[in-house]
Amino acid sequence: MTAQAPVPNDDDWLRYRLSLRLGAVHARQRLSIERESEQRVTGRDHRSFHLENLYSAHGFIRTCLKLSGLLKRGQSNSRRLQTVEQRFPITSLPEAFDGFRILHLTDLHVDMDPANLEAVIRQIQPLEYDLCVLTGDYRKLTWGPVDAALEGMAQLREAIRGDALAVLGNHDSIRMVPALEEMGYRLLLNEHQAIERGDQALYIAGVDDAHYYKVHNLQRAGDDIPEGAVSLLLSHTPEIWREAAHAGYDLFLCGHTHGGQICLPGGLPVTLDADCPRALGRGYWRHNGMQGYTSPGAGTSVVNVRLNCPPEVTIHTLVRGPD
Repeated sequence: MTAQAPVPNDDDWLRYRLSLRLGAVHARQRLSIERESEQRVTGRDHRSFHLENLYSAHGFIRTCLKLSGLLKRGQSNSRRLQTVEQRFPITSLPEAFDGFRILHLTDLHVDMDPANLEAVIRQIQPLEYDLCVLTGDYRKLTWGPVDAALEGMAQLREAIRGDALAVLGNHDSIRMVPALEEMGYRLLLNEHQAIERGDQALYIAGVDDAHYYKVHNLQRAGDDIPEGAVSLLLSHTPEIWREAAHAGYDLFLCGHTHGGQICLPGGLPVTLDADCPRALGRGYWRHNGMQGYTSPGAGTSVVNVRLNCPPEVTIHTLVRGPD
């Protein structure tokens, strides 16, 4: 009697696909940490604390905002996106990339509220850009199903013109990678992509989440970038700013902080949920010759409100000149 080969289940097939795409160690590490985290949130082991996953926290914050009369205002603010223009002068920028425009989207949390996603799509439709980059957090929660987030990302991809390079954030599951890439997003998971114009090139590297999963690898992402070439790093969080600067990147684009999302008057954030100086929590900054930008993001987390911290989509323009 001939023994029949076992039929692989969905988990086995996913693990196999991710191993081919990311390497066996990276795939195994990311999947294992995700499963452990989900067990802590949904099971009896509650040692892993994520505010955004506690429905009682949602209710408490919403009640406080409602009683203070700020809930409706905050919800309205979350859909009033602004387009922010940022110029990056780079002395060694190849001439072919002078004026190169990058649309930067981050912290979309597309399954949080359909109205917010519609607002993002409306905001980017008239914009002119050469490349779109996305720096993570596409899902509302840090655990659970990914289908709603993938549906939202599919709608967004239809609105993005041209190439879209992306990294994952701490809310994103590695299980999303195959579907996102089938939609036309190019995930940079400790990898880089050369953007070529004639015989000149700009190198864009991206790392996997450095905030919660700690699976970023700057060496793997950038070792094959030619020395002296202009390079840009995409990271979900600004927390690896020091490592990135000493690795020689010219530019660093990130999100994660939401700029605080709920801020005191004057835009002073109550919390940034990031292990970095507050000066890196929002907007333009520099460190050790590297220029950086931390976007406050286009979406919301925990509760769908923004106070004294408007959401944004950002257009970064690269120009030749002293940096």
